Amino acid sequence: MTNAVILAGGQGKRLMSDKPKTLTEILGKPIIDWILSAFDDADIKNICVVTGYAHEALEAHLDGRCETVFQSERLGTGHAVMTAADFLKRNQGGDTIIFNGDAPFVDAKTLRKSLEYHRKNAAAVTVITAEVDDPKGYGRIIRDKSTGALTAIREQKDCDPDEAAVKEINSGCFWFNTAALLDVLPRLTRNNSQGEYYITDAVEILINGGKTACAYTAEDSDIVLSANDRRGMLELNETARMRVIDRLLDSGVEMVCLDGVIISPDAEIAPGAKIMPGTEIYGGCKIAEGAVIGPNSRLKDTTVGRRTTMNRVVSNGAAVGSDCNIGPFVQLRPGTVIRDFAHVGDFVEIKNSVIGEGTSVSHFNYVGDSDVGKNVNFGCGSLTANYDGTSKFRTEIGDNAFIGCNTNLVAPVKVGDAAYTAAGSTITKDVPDKALGIARNRQENKENFAEKKLSRHLEKGKRFTD
Repeated sequence: MTNAVILAGGQGKRLMSDKPKTLTEILGKPIIDWILSAFDDADIKNICVVTGYAHEALEAHLDGRCETVFQSERLGTGHAVMTAADFLKRNQGGDTIIFNGDAPFVDAKTLRKSLEYHRKNAAAVTVITAEVDDPKGYGRIIRDKSTGALTAIREQKDCDPDEAAVKEINSGCFWFNTAALLDVLPRLTRNNSQGEYYITDAVEILINGGKTACAYTAEDSDIVLSANDRRGMLELNETARMRVIDRLLDSGVEMVCLDGVIISPDAEIAPGAKIMPGTEIYGGCKIAEGAVIGPNSRLKDTTVGRRTTMNRVVSNGAAVGSDCNIGPFVQLRPGTVIRDFAHVGDFVEIKNSVIGEGTSVSHFNYVGDSDVGKNVNFGCGSLTANYDGTSKFRTEIGDNAFIGCNTNLVAPVKVGDAAYTAAGSTITKDVPDKALGIARNRQENKENFAEKKLSRHLEKGKRFTD
């Protein structure tokens, strides 16, 4: 059985946040989700998260995706693992990775290969390490000079000059034989300057007891990266941003300038798509070949079809088809579906609606809770009134309908196939197929009214005509 215990109880005081450090976002994705994604890719499913500061927020975010235990006192990494002892006892017979919950850049390859190495050597413990140019602040990996075997993890303050020069460092992540880990946990002590239990002491106890201890050097040194303040988080975001961008460029995605470009690691962008400056792509967006996103667009959990343009668009939870032209200054809210060849123009908001194939919603429109057919034309300023202050209702518009300028469609209402609404109408009753719906008073002209009403205005205008 393969288990994971993620140590996620830290506050990160220098972040000055009221939420756990593990909920701090990198490219819009909480650190804990970066870690869980890597574990899922590595097929590590049996996970216990040790919570602490603001644990309610973290538990709510996890929402039952994995087991949690609460560390009521933060007495060190060893104490956090002790808190998960019942989880370990229920899941013996295999190996457990102890993982720091503030390191977002672990990858499935490192997890798989380090476990394979651990099991190949029948190790009681395997430390995941990294080679870095500047090891300052990290625990050094001390190996036997003749055999290369792990002999100790030495904290920097305890290093002699030769040990301080070592560039192989402890990542803070360990594979343990679960039974061996349970055996040493009760033997951890707080006999140190911090008065805390350290999981590194478990490694030392196993080594001193003659157990096999190994060190696996990760190919990617970024696995050790974490941050304790906002400046450090900015650096993590930039590192993550460029990792994603480099991967997409290598795959054939076009970018003309990287200014303001932020892309989630979970986004799927096809070769041949083009990402313009100022574009932010979050969550599980899927963007097809030939699509052009931006400039200055913000997409979250949105799918975009082939050859569709999204110019200055804010979209959350929408699905846009192929060969569409969306923007500028458009907001697509959750539940929006836009079919192929549709056009959504400037200053339009669409919410929880289906826009049919070839339909044009050109400018200054609001479409909410509506089912719109094919080849429909919305005139400027028309809208669906979907909310009466208590409940929301749907509007249905048939194929080939024409909605005149400044039409208010008061739901629930249906406009039939090839039906027409007159400009300025407030439609409260169904309009049959091919009919014209008119809902406005007849025009009445009052003679000489304007001359009196606009006297000051007309006087002012004389200077432009005299």
